[in-house]
Amino acid sequence: MSEQPGDVAPEGIVGGDDGVARCWWAGSAPEYRYYHDTEWGFPVADDIRLFEKLSLEGFQAGLSWLTILRKRPAFREAFDGFDFERVARFGDRDVARLLANASIVRHRGKIEAVINNARCAVELVSDEGSLAGYVWRFEPAPRDGPLDRAALAQLSATAASKALAADLKKRGWRFVGPTTVYAFMQAMGLVNDHLYGCDTWPAVEHARDRFDRPAARSV
Repeated sequence: MSEQPGDVAPEGIVGGDDGVARCWWAGSAPEYRYYHDTEWGFPVADDIRLFEKLSLEGFQAGLSWLTILRKRPAFREAFDGFDFERVARFGDRDVARLLANASIVRHRGKIEAVINNARCAVELVSDEGSLAGYVWRFEPAPRDGPLDRAALAQLSATAASKALAADLKKRGWRFVGPTTVYAFMQAMGLVNDHLYGCDTWPAVEHARDRFDRPAARSV
């Protein structure tokens, strides 16, 4: 919904110079604007993208997402495109290489967590058939409509993100707390957390309506 003269935008909505109404956080940088309009909240069923997002959310801890977003191309190069079967084979030399890479976040614990989680992802896919089928099993019931900013502020973690985080930890994953996992769920479209008045909310809702949920399988 683009504002008309005299309209008052709902709290948390900013109008761009292109006439598009967006969630407030998308107005601070062009990278955020593009990410908000084309990625955040649109449903994803690709295992590599899901693993990448879980990994980058772990790297974000203590930092802004904008920092990680700007470094994402370097992260992708450093971690072989987040192909978890390749990353699972990383060893001590790779850890040293990554710690020497100034283009990414050089945090040993987070780097080692990604490698550990890649090995866990290989095991999970062997058990469940796909990472996507497993993750989408934790999708919560849809909401009746969009959130306002006050309601969104109460959602740093949910029952669904706590359940997914607990199950991942049980499977040996690291840096996957409920808040990190909820940010992952928001970004990958398991929920639509664009705000009331945001022009992208209906596009995400339409994409979610048409999305073919992947099914997990036991093997």
